[in-house]
Amino acid sequence: MTPNTATSAPSAPSRRSFLASTAVAAAAVAGGMPLLAACGGSDSGSGGGTSAGKSAKKLLPAYIATNVVTPDIAAKNGSAVGFTSKLDIAALKTSVPKKLGKGGKVSIMSPFWGSPPKSDNAYYKAMNDLIGVDVEWQNQDGNTYDQKLGAVLASSDIPDVVVIPGWNMGGKIPSAIIGKFADLGPYLSGDAIKQYPNLAAIPTDAWQRSLFGGKLRGLPQPSPYVTGIVPLYRKDIFDKEGYQVPTSADEFMALCKEITNAKAKRWACLDMKWTAFQSFGVLSGSEKPLGWNLVDGKLVYRIETQEYLEALEWTRKLFAAGYVHPDAKLGKSAATDPGPKFAAGEFLIYAQNISQWWSRTAEQATQNPDYKIWGMDIFGHDGGSPTLWAEQPAGIFAFVSKKASESVIRDVLAVANVTAAPYGTKEYMLTNYGVEGTHYTVKNGVPTKTDQGNNEVINAYVMVASPTATIAHPDFPEVAKAQVEWQQRMGAFTKKSSFYGMQITEPSRYTNLSNDFEQLEDDIVRGRKKISDMQQAVSDWKSKGGDELRDWYKKLLDENGPAAS
Repeated sequence: MTPNTATSAPSAPSRRSFLASTAVAAAAVAGGMPLLAACGGSDSGSGGGTSAGKSAKKLLPAYIATNVVTPDIAAKNGSAVGFTSKLDIAALKTSVPKKLGKGGKVSIMSPFWGSPPKSDNAYYKAMNDLIGVDVEWQNQDGNTYDQKLGAVLASSDIPDVVVIPGWNMGGKIPSAIIGKFADLGPYLSGDAIKQYPNLAAIPTDAWQRSLFGGKLRGLPQPSPYVTGIVPLYRKDIFDKEGYQVPTSADEFMALCKEITNAKAKRWACLDMKWTAFQSFGVLSGSEKPLGWNLVDGKLVYRIETQEYLEALEWTRKLFAAGYVHPDAKLGKSAATDPGPKFAAGEFLIYAQNISQWWSRTAEQATQNPDYKIWGMDIFGHDGGSPTLWAEQPAGIFAFVSKKASESVIRDVLAVANVTAAPYGTKEYMLTNYGVEGTHYTVKNGVPTKTDQGNNEVINAYVMVASPTATIAHPDFPEVAKAQVEWQQRMGAFTKKSSFYGMQITEPSRYTNLSNDFEQLEDDIVRGRKKISDMQQAVSDWKSKGGDELRDWYKKLLDENGPAAS
């Protein structure tokens, strides 16, 4: 196993990927007003404001870079930091020299994928001893977490800490966040955060994304703002067959024709819609409000753009030509779990979370030594440089109950200060791997979890807070290097939209306005619907509230200004 693969805030292909890509192993808006993420907001959610601008800056913690560990590859252009050297257990640094916890109890509810371990397991005991806090986990099924979350937040019995991923922040959840959770500003804003050095090293953008209703309420998991969706391909087969990595949409289409041989059970790719969106410069749609941007003085939504239609049409042509694996056209499991048929060479290209660059490599390392998965650079559709759009800088947050005492809040921050320890520290290894000899062993500088480690060191403490986005694969350092360098190259072409980093919830009357577009996209690229159907849907969207929503967003920009680019 390898720790803490960097991920973006979950986007359409990557929510499932989150399980494999990190150390995890996978009341309506009052008065129709925004539930905003900074100054001027009120606990009722009826106030205004935005997480950008001068007035928000006073809410943010001071940023103090860590000097405990120096990465092999520094962050650049919005990338993660990278570590490419073997792990030296004897050289691990200490980032938390003394226990900050005061021995109290803290209950934490968090999504969990898999079977939760017993509460008295060796991993939990070791972590609690290091922190000085007795953490009691209330693990909930991650696949149905939104249902449990809604019920718990509607009740009066809320755990001390509740972890909420961005993808679970629909409906009434944002207003519940504002109404039910504590302001951490008195403990973290400005220089107050110096008591928690590992939290102080979390990038400011991630903290800005943690502002809800005019208060600093969330403890974030930072992520790179570079897109997390990579066109992955079988480099070993490309090299053997002499295929060239494409540099334009036309070259990609020609390559697919060259690769595809249905009689031989080989197709070029899976659904490449997300690569098309990237190649044609479509505004990010992974998380509201990133689909909106100010263009030539006018606020536009991604579905209104010509680039959006062109990307769908290009993807439709891939399907129509027969270049896409039949499973993807039928919506079968290979489209979402591509590993086996990708390894078998049934298709050579697919778009997925960057984490699969490493995870697929690790899967095949012993059984197929010639196998090599790699990431294509995203090409501009016309052969020029692409225009990419930044993802949000944090996507998962831990919140502390408004009913929590100061001592409980301090204990929660003690937990977070340990879980946010950087790679290369003792605290990081314990958080992500457990106890050496019990949960993992190290051979030739590569840590490997034991069966007990795989059963116990999952889905828990890593959910509270994380260090700056990190990629480290001591088992495959060349992959770690390539992943970070890919992010840095793509980051050079990445722009921040007008609402980058802001935590905004649309008025409830618009909540479901855009819900049907993803299904319509999939129907169009598979030939079940036409581009004209999308044009009609966009026209309907405008008349049913899209134009009103545009005015609502425009007012936000007029009052608060756009995010810094």
